[in-house]
Amino acid sequence: MDKNVHFKKTISLSLLTFYGLGTIVGGGIYALLGKVAGEAGMSMPLSFAVAGLIALLSACSFSELSTRYPVSAGESFYVLKGFNNQPLSILVGFLVIFTGIVSAATLVVATAHFLNSTLSISFTLIIGVLVAGMALIAIWGISQSARLIMVITIIEVGALVYICVVNGSVLQELNTRWMEIIPVATMNSFYWTGLLAGSFLAFYAFIGFEDMVNIAEEVQDVQTTMPKAIFLSIGLATLLYIIIATIAVLSVPINALQQSHTPLTLLVSHQPAYAHTLLWLVSILAGVNGALVQIIMASRVIYGMTSKHLLSLPLISRLATLSPKTNTPIAATIVIAVLVLCLALFFPVETLAKLTSTIVFTIFFFVNSALWRLKQQHPQNVEASLEESIQESTLQPSLSFSTKGPVFNQWVPFFGALSSFVMLAFQVYHWIV
Repeated sequence: MDKNVHFKKTISLSLLTFYGLGTIVGGGIYALLGKVAGEAGMSMPLSFAVAGLIALLSACSFSELSTRYPVSAGESFYVLKGFNNQPLSILVGFLVIFTGIVSAATLVVATAHFLNSTLSISFTLIIGVLVAGMALIAIWGISQSARLIMVITIIEVGALVYICVVNGSVLQELNTRWMEIIPVATMNSFYWTGLLAGSFLAFYAFIGFEDMVNIAEEVQDVQTTMPKAIFLSIGLATLLYIIIATIAVLSVPINALQQSHTPLTLLVSHQPAYAHTLLWLVSILAGVNGALVQIIMASRVIYGMTSKHLLSLPLISRLATLSPKTNTPIAATIVIAVLVLCLALFFPVETLAKLTSTIVFTIFFFVNSALWRLKQQHPQNVEASLEESIQESTLQPSLSFSTKGPVFNQWVPFFGALSSFVMLAFQVYHWIV
């Protein structure tokens, strides 16, 4: 493998949007709808709305930082520039890698449950075959992987739209049943605890847009493409989640949703048998799709942290080299896949999902804080100061700079950091109590 091989810019706006949407949808509504219902009850649509709002705040920070610093291992580099603290930057980088591993394991376990609920095949064998297959696809090449992800994402979203269409009559009931979702008269502490607990778990359903920044070096016209793709993927996912969650709580008992490994199939129980089978197949594709993106992301972060000299360990450096044939970090991908396999074999899906959300909220807190610090340090001319900091950087002297990307008010990253901290504090309190 040649250390002089670099990523090629092959990812367009459509591919990047579907790349992000694929991991968001694959990581959420198909795998965790029933679990969120168990936490939030009838307020599940609001839990998804709150989680979407928190994700949107952080998305603003990611879109601005990714256009200023279009690098792999984006989060790690953002924290380095904001805090000028290399150990903290390395810690965040490892948290991102671990997030990808845990999230991929979550989806592998969920997908294995989908298969095991219908087929008489060993649960362990299913997990092994899934992980091996995804590793091979990730090694195949980013352009090929992204196209496969786009095709599967179109199928996933199409299935969700189908559910919305065939349950249109249920949505019409909102005129008379909205008080069941928003019980104004009985909003006590128990209600808010359930709503926030549901939001914490539902946030896992939005994980994925931050992974997009880690393939920034492979994106065409990254300064304009990345922000558009981030907001498009989050906006579409949020809209679909709220509609699907509303249909679910109005048409299926909460206990039935909570106990089902394939809760979305319950929403088409009144349709012909083939609809149930097709949705079962799409649920499997969604899990594979989301896990594939996480494996790709984690391997790119290892590459990015090494190429930006944030890590200089010989073993990790060897993991980060690219194959001149596939233009992918093969060794890193294999190691990530092995770690995913280990977690998937020993932990349940809900535990893995909550662990993923905890790590991601921690990362979001640091990334939002990094952008807020940059804006505080240079309140008069953020763009000029960022350009100067890049030019002076000894870690990445060749990094290009552009002012074409979005620039948000300093309060956006502040509230992004605050919301992430509040959700973390609530979850710690929820665990203790």
